[in-house]
Amino acid sequence: MKGMILRVLVLTLALVLLCITLTDTFCGKASMNAEMIRLPEPVFDGGTSFERAAFERRSVRSFSDKPMDLFQLSQILWAAQGISDTLKNFRTIPSAGAIYPLELYVFSGNVEGLEPGIYKYLPEENALFTFISEDKRDELSFSCHNQRFIREAPVVLLVTGVESRTRSRYGSRAERYVFMEAGHLGQNVSLQAVTLGLSSVMIGAFDDLKVAGIMDFDNAEIPLYVIPLGYRK
Repeated sequence: MKGMILRVLVLTLALVLLCITLTDTFCGKASMNAEMIRLPEPVFDGGTSFERAAFERRSVRSFSDKPMDLFQLSQILWAAQGISDTLKNFRTIPSAGAIYPLELYVFSGNVEGLEPGIYKYLPEENALFTFISEDKRDELSFSCHNQRFIREAPVVLLVTGVESRTRSRYGSRAERYVFMEAGHLGQNVSLQAVTLGLSSVMIGAFDDLKVAGIMDFDNAEIPLYVIPLGYRK
């Protein structure tokens, strides 16, 4: 009789633990979905040729107060990190071993349909995940040696790298591969911006620790690129 009671208690405890696990799992997914912002689908055939975009691309450090729209932002993010092969999950930029060590964040300040704040781009979902619900462009500008035009741009992209992903396969060459990939991303962004009537500039002058502090990063994720975007003033 005691053995039967013990087995019943063990089974009950197991069921309770299972229910708690399932609840946490589904609640977590629901919470993430609640904060996920779906982006407009990108287009794959714009009206500007590659040659024209390359010819017109210039670094711009003066932005107007005209807002960007959500389609423009979506197209920029897709060009930077979007999925171009849904079967293999390949992206729009080359990556050593298709490891994709880069992460992409959006500092939004003046985008129609998007609240100011910091968002993380989720390539496989073509969506944004709310990272910080506060406009942090002033702090980012200060961290970039007080380059004022950064706080004026309606959107600023922050590109980061997690070198350990690539190092696990490529060893000591990982650092250069990550840096090369960031360059691929920057070029895609600058050319896509031209096709949308926007301007951009690539910023590498910033205090790594201050930028990481805004994001509360650990040592594994390092800032690589700051890219303001908007209409030329």
